[in-house]
Amino acid sequence: MSKTIKIHHLHCGQVQVDIALPFRQTTGIIPKIHPALAAIGLLRSKKHQVVLPVSSFLVEHPKGLVLLDTGWHTDMRIDQIKHLGRFHYKINKGSLPEGKAITEQLAQLGITPKDLDYVVVSHLHSDHVSGVKLLTDAKNIITSEEEWANRKSRVNVPSMYKGIDFKPFKFSPSNYGPQKRAFDLFDDESVLFVHYGGHTPGLFGTLVQNNGKFFIYAGDCGYAKKSWEQMIMPGICKNEDQLRKALEWERIMSRQPNCIDIIACHDTEAKPQVIEF
Repeated sequence: MSKTIKIHHLHCGQVQVDIALPFRQTTGIIPKIHPALAAIGLLRSKKHQVVLPVSSFLVEHPKGLVLLDTGWHTDMRIDQIKHLGRFHYKINKGSLPEGKAITEQLAQLGITPKDLDYVVVSHLHSDHVSGVKLLTDAKNIITSEEEWANRKSRVNVPSMYKGIDFKPFKFSPSNYGPQKRAFDLFDDESVLFVHYGGHTPGLFGTLVQNNGKFFIYAGDCGYAKKSWEQMIMPGICKNEDQLRKALEWERIMSRQPNCIDIIACHDTEAKPQVIEF
């Protein structure tokens, strides 16, 4: 495919969490507890809290407009506890400045939800799916079958996507990805959703290829480049073997000469930009 692909990296607010969530840093805990418990702030002071960006990616592809993850809903500006629920509000708190909601940023680009061919949710955690109800006019709203089957998990907030017409897709055997399973969106290997698992059962990364180069949106497989460079697992993990394989795959891919970049959703070093190739 010779036509240009343009990817807009957008910051759709921020999330405040315990540092054990992205990087398993559990220092200062007496007695020692599991990283997953530290990740929800158990026995931890506020000094362990960090603020991370919440990213979305708009892919302008010759075959359609594809939005990867949705950022925070504008309800976060009104009543966070109601939107997140009290349990999740204790784990993560968000902020969404004026003009930074996904629909507000799309409008700045002259795009409405009706223009979107696909809204793609990498997994159903709140900071990735919260804004989906702002995008109900999109032509297709999709996630993986494994993720949709896990939609009632207590780590999710089902009210955020209640009533949304999700169309789950099925991974197929593939030469791409750590699990050798992927979904080819346009049947030309230009946009591939590669199964990661690990963090959640259906988590996937997005591999965009064009003109001999590629870009990967890592979602929450890792929380920053150091995650795959140093093999740092996040605090919340459903399958450590899957997640380890995914981080190893990202590390290998990041070292390829034709890799433009790999960006995690919450990397503080990854600034909003436009990538074109």
